[in-house]
Amino acid sequence: MMLSYDMVHYGHSNQLRQAKNMGDYLIVGVHTDAEISKHKGPPVFTQEERYKMVRAIKWVDEIVEGAPYVTTLETLDKYNCDYCVHGDDITLTVDGKDTYDEVKRAGRYKECKRTQGVSTTDLVGRMLLMTKAHHSNLQHTDNFGKGPKGHSPWTGVSQFLQTSQKIIQFASGEEPQPGDTIIYVAGAFDLFHIGHVDFLEMVYKQAERPYVIVGLHFDQEVNRYKGKNYPIMNIHERTLSVLACRYVSEVVIGAPYAVGKDLLDHFKVDLVCHGKTEVFPDKDESDPYAEAKRRGIFRTINSGNNLTTDDIVQRIIENRLQYEARNEKKEAKEMAVIEAMKKRRVNGE
Repeated sequence: MMLSYDMVHYGHSNQLRQAKNMGDYLIVGVHTDAEISKHKGPPVFTQEERYKMVRAIKWVDEIVEGAPYVTTLETLDKYNCDYCVHGDDITLTVDGKDTYDEVKRAGRYKECKRTQGVSTTDLVGRMLLMTKAHHSNLQHTDNFGKGPKGHSPWTGVSQFLQTSQKIIQFASGEEPQPGDTIIYVAGAFDLFHIGHVDFLEMVYKQAERPYVIVGLHFDQEVNRYKGKNYPIMNIHERTLSVLACRYVSEVVIGAPYAVGKDLLDHFKVDLVCHGKTEVFPDKDESDPYAEAKRRGIFRTINSGNNLTTDDIVQRIIENRLQYEARNEKKEAKEMAVIEAMKKRRVNGE
């Protein structure tokens, strides 16, 4: 059982994958907006959005809405949990206490490795930067949480390193079966969010036995049609984000922008879907869905959710000062804990 999430990203999905592998049934506790605001600062997504996003992660069996910020033995017993799992970063209450202290002392706590190169703090920093330089070298540099006194290993930014092993761990590995309806969708799926989840859920519902393939465009392609410094997440990060979704069977990494004859024939695509968002023309001004429309297999999907990656960036920018203060406060708390741990080690020697 794990407690989170102010902003759901592939680092969290990786923790949930590891947690599921430690047991048989995974219950995830998700905090309310009020709890997160009190202990960490304003959440990026609302509690309703976060509940739905966590439910959409394929390793999750059940969620507890409005879970307490401090995990107690009483909470574990209430939901018949043998133990609690959390990442190897530290989670502190508003007054600087370890939120897992009680379950740790009772021996009902397990730890999984956090994913290097991603944190909510880092993603918020990338959005606040919004500089074109981000794509020339694909380095996400930010000045968040980097005080004069060193920097916290939990909040500091490091570059995510994709490996084939990580993709294998996230992939379903399942081939389409006879009788499956093969559905193809394409896009950036940047900062994988509730708008994407609602869209993919609706795509999944288009058939009785859906096999959903998501074509992800390379960073340069996304930058061509989105501009500014999009995508916020690089192709490797977006791959894991999409693979973690329970409605997705397969991902094409670096899909061609035009959904042409070769792609449709290769995957034996029965249906091509696109949401209500604008379809940008290809480099030669042609419609990327022309072939699917010619075959009569193109369908526009209305998920009822108009949230876009732009909207999320806007939320961050509007609350910029709050987020900057939040990140600095989080860093300071973590550094204080590190200093205390160092002192304890020195005194113990």
